[in-house]
Amino acid sequence: MDSGTVEAIERNTVQAVAPERLDDGLTGWLLPMDRGTVGRAQCAVPLSHAAPDPALIDAIAERYRARGFPVAWRLPEWPEWAAFTQALGERGFRRTQPTQTHIAEVAELLRRLPDPPHGVELRLADAPDAAWLAMFLGEGLDPVDGASRSRALSRAQGTRFVSLSEAGQTLACGAASVGHGWLGVHGMRTAARQRGRGLAGMVLRAMAGEALRRGIPRVFLQVDAGNAPALALYQRAGFQLAWPYAYWRR
Repeated sequence: MDSGTVEAIERNTVQAVAPERLDDGLTGWLLPMDRGTVGRAQCAVPLSHAAPDPALIDAIAERYRARGFPVAWRLPEWPEWAAFTQALGERGFRRTQPTQTHIAEVAELLRRLPDPPHGVELRLADAPDAAWLAMFLGEGLDPVDGASRSRALSRAQGTRFVSLSEAGQTLACGAASVGHGWLGVHGMRTAARQRGRGLAGMVLRAMAGEALRRGIPRVFLQVDAGNAPALALYQRAGFQLAWPYAYWRR
């Protein structure tokens, strides 16, 4: 993955999670800082996957400390990063949450995924309304985590909020972050009793349609490496693994 692509995706990601503060004054890194529960809004992330200098660890950590935020990291899992992650381990950081970044062509999503059937209403909005938030914060999501995530999404610029409803009931939702030449998929939720109907695929298709209207050819998402149902959906939709990463926290 070339550095330009990595940088575009990571800048889109941080734009979508909208941290309280962003330090982008260190060449080659973004340093989002946030007291919520969204890991991507809290973790130093590189803008290139080239082998880094472990000496940067203390300099980055000091930037977080100076602003009153704990430091954490979101790092690609490539052999070139072994010396850096070893140095993190020596400082008391531990690897958590193996995650994957996947990418796809918008045209491929439009080809593979279905439109909503008759009776299922699609809505796109520039801000999350009460029905979208109720779906996003609904069954199965820790309320503190959900509230933190919804605040971050609500602060974000350039995000479109997608929902599907039937007979006045919201069935599924997602958030599409537009920027830096990519569409980023975030906030995907489907009501527990509605799973198996292909609704998440319909939400993805709506996002792809939005990207097409804006002339954006590519889409990315991040998914927990252990989320087998989501991984299966994204593979069917045409996504391919771009790189694995993990979080490093004390």
